[in-house]
Amino acid sequence: MRINKLNIALLLGLVVITGILVLQLFLLKQAVQYEEKKFIQKAHVALLEVVSKLNANNKTALPQVNPVDEIKKDYYVVNVNNKFDSASLDFYLKNEFDKFDLVTDYEFGIYDCHTEKMQYGRYVSTNNEVYRDTMTFIPAASNLVYYFVVHFPHTSKYVYRSLQLWIIFSLVMVLVLILYVYSAFTLLQQKKYSELQKDFINNMTHEFKTPISSILISSNFILKQEAIANDEKLQKYMQMIIAQASKLNVHVEKILNLAKTENSSLGMEATGMDMSKAIHAVVENIRLKHPAAVIEVNMPQECFIRADEFHFSNLVYNLLDNAVKYSEGVPHIFLGVNKDRKHIRLSVKDKGIGMSSKHLAKIFDKFYRVNSSKTNEVAGFGLGLFYVSKICKEHKWTVSVNSKENIGTEIIILIPVNE
Repeated sequence: MRINKLNIALLLGLVVITGILVLQLFLLKQAVQYEEKKFIQKAHVALLEVVSKLNANNKTALPQVNPVDEIKKDYYVVNVNNKFDSASLDFYLKNEFDKFDLVTDYEFGIYDCHTEKMQYGRYVSTNNEVYRDTMTFIPAASNLVYYFVVHFPHTSKYVYRSLQLWIIFSLVMVLVLILYVYSAFTLLQQKKYSELQKDFINNMTHEFKTPISSILISSNFILKQEAIANDEKLQKYMQMIIAQASKLNVHVEKILNLAKTENSSLGMEATGMDMSKAIHAVVENIRLKHPAAVIEVNMPQECFIRADEFHFSNLVYNLLDNAVKYSEGVPHIFLGVNKDRKHIRLSVKDKGIGMSSKHLAKIFDKFYRVNSSKTNEVAGFGLGLFYVSKICKEHKWTVSVNSKENIGTEIIILIPVNE
């Protein structure tokens, strides 16, 4: 099975973005662990400072062993080894925590060795203060007489708050991965539809070419028959059949080859031509095909441009044919050519069914057809206006459309004046 380059590129992109996301999450985890360790160290040092100042107030020496015992990462028992008052403890805790930037809620309690109960408890919030008489959540510590305990109930919140940028970046990476997967899925779906369209066109090319070839072979054979050769009227009709079948064959070749890819070149052979003459020829052809149609033409007797005459005639034919097909009752069409210093303006306007504004940006897309009752009646593949747009793009012309539902549509082509 052939490995598609697009699939490889999308897969590599997915691997790269996923790898970056995994690395980011790993680094985030490491950063969380580092911040937790830093918090523990800062809390430990701050509590050592508190003990030092309490002992300095009492003019007693520090305990010989480490006075701060970390029970959990958010729970500490601190041995003062001497009497101390609650006001001093409260003051020193605030000062030291502020100095070490420990801006988070905490609660502390003082143990009374005589009553063997928590004598004093207080919860200090960054927003407000709530006092409690006892700290029932704190058990008595063994082998200690004078000590206090400190609990940080929101350690995780403090750590994650300090890593806000890391977390935001990680969320952005997750969003990027989701958008990439969605975009890749959409792109693959569109590629699948594009391949289905190409298969359809290849099949339709064969389906069109076979009956046209049969018509041409049969018509040429019939034209040579004596009964036809002796009847001038029948001979004329047969020649018309052959001419139109030949023209249809050429159109099928060119338009379906164009429809195979939007990036294909039409191989334009631009020459100096009289667009008025070409338009008159196309108008006569449309009138033969649609005798009831009323076509008003307003243009100069001569108007020379540089263009591919074959494709220009097809462009005008497509615009007029569309205007007739999408009109209710008797079609009324206005074709105008105006010239100023910068542009030649070719306009084809009808009083047909028109279309809503939501369709205007898509009508030049390949295979796009407006969904309406009239569209269902009109046979086609949605290639006509795409072909018009392609011709204009190849000639570096500008094409635009104005349309209102139940009022009509106007297609405008601006051709730069060639000095």
